[in-house]
Amino acid sequence: MKTLCTCTIATTAVVLLTEMVSAQSPPGADQPSGATKVTDLGSITVTATPLGRTLFEQVQPVSVLDGERLQLSLEPTLGETLSKTPGVRSSYFGPAASRPVIRGLDADRIRVLQNGLNTIDASATSVDHAVSFDPVGVESIEVVRGPATLLYGSNAIGGVVNVNDNRIPDERIDVPVRGSLGSRYSSADTGIAGDFLLEGGTGGFAWHVEGFKRDHDDLRIPGFARSARLRAIDPLPPGETEERDVLANSFMRSESLSTGASYIWDRGYFGAAWSGFNSDYGSAAEKNVTIDMNQRRWDFQGAFFQPVLAIKAVKYRLALSDYEHTEFEAAEPGTVFKNKGYDGRLEFTQEKTGPLEGVFGYQTERSDFSALGEEAFLPPVLTQTHSGFAFEEVALNPSLKLQGGVRYDHIDVSADEDPHFGPARERTFNDVSGSLGLLYTPGEDYAVAVSFSYSERAPTYQELFADGPHVATGAFEIGDDSLPVEEALGFDLSLRKRTGRVTGSVTGFYNRFNHFIGQFPTGATEMVGDEELPVYAYRSTDAEFWGAEAEVTIHLLEPATTPDPVTTGGKVVAGGKNAIATASPAGANRLDLELKADYVHARDTVTGDPLPRISPFHASAALDYHRGSFGARLEGIFSAHQADVADNELPTDSYFLLNAALTYTLQTGSVTTDFFVKGINLTDEEAREHTSFLKDIAPLSGRGVVAGLKMTF
Repeated sequence: MKTLCTCTIATTAVVLLTEMVSAQSPPGADQPSGATKVTDLGSITVTATPLGRTLFEQVQPVSVLDGERLQLSLEPTLGETLSKTPGVRSSYFGPAASRPVIRGLDADRIRVLQNGLNTIDASATSVDHAVSFDPVGVESIEVVRGPATLLYGSNAIGGVVNVNDNRIPDERIDVPVRGSLGSRYSSADTGIAGDFLLEGGTGGFAWHVEGFKRDHDDLRIPGFARSARLRAIDPLPPGETEERDVLANSFMRSESLSTGASYIWDRGYFGAAWSGFNSDYGSAAEKNVTIDMNQRRWDFQGAFFQPVLAIKAVKYRLALSDYEHTEFEAAEPGTVFKNKGYDGRLEFTQEKTGPLEGVFGYQTERSDFSALGEEAFLPPVLTQTHSGFAFEEVALNPSLKLQGGVRYDHIDVSADEDPHFGPARERTFNDVSGSLGLLYTPGEDYAVAVSFSYSERAPTYQELFADGPHVATGAFEIGDDSLPVEEALGFDLSLRKRTGRVTGSVTGFYNRFNHFIGQFPTGATEMVGDEELPVYAYRSTDAEFWGAEAEVTIHLLEPATTPDPVTTGGKVVAGGKNAIATASPAGANRLDLELKADYVHARDTVTGDPLPRISPFHASAALDYHRGSFGARLEGIFSAHQADVADNELPTDSYFLLNAALTYTLQTGSVTTDFFVKGINLTDEEAREHTSFLKDIAPLSGRGVVAGLKMTF
C-alpha cells in the first residue's frame, strides 16, 4: 500500500513537472491548439497568513473552500465539511460533533479560528464536543497545513483552520440592504435546515445580521453500528441485539443568531458583533448521554491605515466568550462544562521598505475552564497566555522571496484545589517557535516553496490534570502533570502550477517530535457505576510524521474565462460577496477532472509502533461539468485499509464512496437562486473513519439525498 500511495502522489508531481518543462518553450514555439489560460491560485487572498498573500504566494500549503464548492461540501460540522480537503480528515464523534484532523494531528494541535480569533469553547481539549459555530453561515474556510505556531501560538503546531464571515463589515456596503435566504433537506437523517443573512450600509455605516436553525434526527447507516471486528471479539450479552440501520442517539438540534455593525472611514474602521449559539445533540458513544451546549460571544475589530510613518496598518481584534454545556445522562444533568475567556490581538504591518516588509504584534488569551459534577474528570483550571511575534519577508530578486519569523508564548496553567483531584497545582511554560521559508517562481505560472520550522507546544490542562470518566466519549481519562513541552521540527516542499490545461499543487512534508503527547489506550478498564470504561492515559514519547498531498485539476474542456473550480472556489456573480453562483458564460462548456490524494505515516520512534488514529491513504476523482447555468458532478472517494495500528486499536477496512450532484443557477433581475441536489454514498457502502475514537461503533452515513436552494439578492 505504501508503494501505491507513493506512486500515486509521485505521478501527480511528474505531471506538474512535465507541464513546467513544456511551458519553458521559447516565444513563438508551437502550442497545442485550444490551449487556454484560466483564473489562477493568485485570485484568492488568504487572510490567515500575515501579509494577506494569495494561494500561489504562500510558503506554507493552504487550501481555501468557498463559493459553490463550499455550498456542496457543507455538513453540520466543521470536520465533515473539510474532510474532502487533501490532508484533512474528521475526528467524527458522530454527525453532530467533529473537528478537522490535519496530517494525523488533531485536538489542541489544530487551531480553529473565527475571523482570526479563537473559538473559546471546549472542542480543542475535549474533542467529542462540537465546535461552537455552524459552517452554514460562513463565506470561506481557510486550511493552513503544517506548523502555524508563528502567528497563532503553540496550539497551531499541526495547522490552522480559519473561518471567515462578514459579521463585522470591514468595507463600505453601498446598498441599503442585500442578503440571502437558504434552506436544505437531507434524507439520511430527515434533516431540515434554514439560514438567512441581511446586511447593508449608508455612508460609512454598515450592518450585518444572520441566523440559522437546524433539526436532524438519528442518522441512517448501512448495516450494523458496531464493526464486524468488534462484534467478533466483544459479543453482546445474551438477550441484547446488535444495533443496525440507525445510529442511535446521533440527533442534533441547533440554532444561531449574530448581529454586527461597523463604521468605516478612509483610513480605518471599527466594529462590534454579538452572537449566540445553542445546540442540543446526542453522543453516539453513550446512548443515554445528550449534550446541551450554548455560547454567547462578543467580537470587536478595527484598523488604522497608515497611522504613522513606516506603519502601513494597525489592526486589533478582541473576542469575549461565555461558553457552557451540560452532559445529561437520560434526563438527569451530569457534568457541566464552562469556559469563560477572551482572545485579543494587536498587529502592526510595516510599510514596504526596499525588499523588506512584515508584521509584528502581541496576543493575549485567557481561559477559565471548569467541569463540575459527580463524574467530572478535570479540576477547575485557569490558563493565561501572553505572546509576541514577528514575521518578515525579503524579496531577494523578482523570482525569489525569503520569509522568516519568531514567536514567544508565556503560558500559565493553574488547577484549583479540589477534594477529588487534590491540592492546587500550577505549571508555567515559555514556548519559542520560529520558521524560515523560500518561495521560488521560475516563471509566472509556477512556484516552488520550501519551509523549515521549529515549534513548541505546552501541554493542555486536560493532558496535565484529567483524572476521571468522560461519559460523552465513553472513556476513563488520566493526565500527567509532569508532562514536558512538546517540540517539533517541520519541513515542507511544494510544487504549484496555476494556469494552463493542468493546474494544482503537490506537497511533501516531514515532522519530527520530541516529547510528543498522545492519548493512548492502556488496555485496562475502570468501573464507573455499573459501566466498564476503557482507560486512556496521556503520556509523552518521540514521534515522526511524514507524507504527501496532491490536488490537481485537468481542464478537459473550458472557455478561456472560466475560473479553475478547485483553486478559486467559484466565480462570484450578482448578490455581493455572499453570492455562491459559478455559472459559465451562456452556452459555454466546462469539464474538469479533479484528482486529490494524501498519505500520512506516523510512528512512535521510541517503541517503533504506529501511532493511534492515523488516516490511511485517501484519494478521490471527480468529473465537474458546467454549461451556462447548469452544473453536474460525479465523484468517487477511496480510503484504503488501515492495518498499521497501535496497541489496543483495531484495523479499519477500506471503502469507496460514490457521490453525485446537480446544480442550477436562475437569474431573475437582481435575485440569483442557486438550486442543488446531491446524492451521498449512492452504493450504501459501510465506511468508517480511522481517525475517529468511535470508528468501531459509529460508521459514516448511508445512502442519502441532500437538496436545497439559496437565494441571493
